[in-house]
Amino acid sequence: MPGIIEFPTIVEQALKDFGDLFGNAPARRHLAEYLTGLLVAERKTVNGINAAFAVNTDQSCLNRWITEAGWDPQALNLRRLAWLQRFPDTRYAAHGVIAIDDVLIDHAGKFIEDVGWLWDHADQRYVIAHDYLIANYVCPSGKHYALEFRRFRKKADCEFARQCLEEAPGGLAAATPEQVRLTHFKGHTQLFGELVDWVVAQDIPGDFTFDCYFTSAATLNRIHHHQRGYVGDLKFNRKVWFRGQELHAAEVAALIAPDDRRPVQVGEKRYWYFTKTIRMSEVDHPVRLVILWERKNDKQPVKMLITNRTFWEVTRILRVYRHRWTGTETLHRDGKQCLGMGDCQLRSGEGQTRHMYLVLLVHSLLMVQLRQGRAREWATATLTTIGEACRAVLRETLHKTITWAIDRATQDHWPIERITTHLALA
Repeated sequence: MPGIIEFPTIVEQALKDFGDLFGNAPARRHLAEYLTGLLVAERKTVNGINAAFAVNTDQSCLNRWITEAGWDPQALNLRRLAWLQRFPDTRYAAHGVIAIDDVLIDHAGKFIEDVGWLWDHADQRYVIAHDYLIANYVCPSGKHYALEFRRFRKKADCEFARQCLEEAPGGLAAATPEQVRLTHFKGHTQLFGELVDWVVAQDIPGDFTFDCYFTSAATLNRIHHHQRGYVGDLKFNRKVWFRGQELHAAEVAALIAPDDRRPVQVGEKRYWYFTKTIRMSEVDHPVRLVILWERKNDKQPVKMLITNRTFWEVTRILRVYRHRWTGTETLHRDGKQCLGMGDCQLRSGEGQTRHMYLVLLVHSLLMVQLRQGRAREWATATLTTIGEACRAVLRETLHKTITWAIDRATQDHWPIERITTHLALA
């Protein structure tokens, strides 16, 4: 689009709520530029965002702001979560759901900190990517947003970082705390546990849900010890105790006669289920197993779930688990397709971290605008999806640019060449 003249309304409002976290006017302007670029810029890199504005500075200014300037991304994230509690439909609730999952974010550069060759199950190939574990919150209203994230770092990279520090003058003793942190390897289970601990420490209510990759004894015990509920996906080859013997979950399903299965409605689809409270090796509490079949007489089940809430009705177990998709996959889709989640090419790990927090801020700003009782003046229509909200912001920004151009031509009598030059269209 032509050069951006004014910030969109949603960004101007964000400056009032978050601007005080940035120490001076240039830093606050960079915040507004970056948020605007994530919403409407064609290329959501630092250079692409900077170039989208009619009046800008060298891209290195925005680059230094995102990588080196002294603002605290953790403070920004906590302010974002506190801000979301101002609205009834994004407020924490006892029946909220915390969905945790990981996502690969592809990158073109091989020298970006923490990237590696990782297996993409969706495309069945290795890609150069970051691997993020994200804790998401799904409200009873259906609105959802990210809470916090952790970035996975491969063990070989941690060992290489330690070797480099040991060989440097002064060794590990002279290293900064951040440099030392990069030498410690943390697997997915440990990062998952950190997110669980963080949610509990922040006193965020709700039950956890996750896929079978994270359904390990360590994970289940950790959540249960926090006295929180969970619903996890169970692999068919996991062993459970059933009728006095330890069997694979698939073997348990094969023992269930069709007459012992009961119907349950999941959305518009009907399934058949069997449920029983059982024990699992190394899990220090009883769990409830739920087996689902598409048809009553099917031999193979389609899904198995477990939960520590052995007293829950099956409908509630399924309702909590269904929010795993709402809370994770939709954020991954909207973040990548609309908000530039994977577009940042900064080599700095700190820059990548800050970029991610800003993407989550933009997502939250838009989420508050969805499904309102009346259309916002700037949007001109009731918004239902993140994509629609981004297009509404783009229309408003373009309207401001066209209005500015008309005013310069009619009121200030600027020649067309001067207007097009100012808008970087010449």
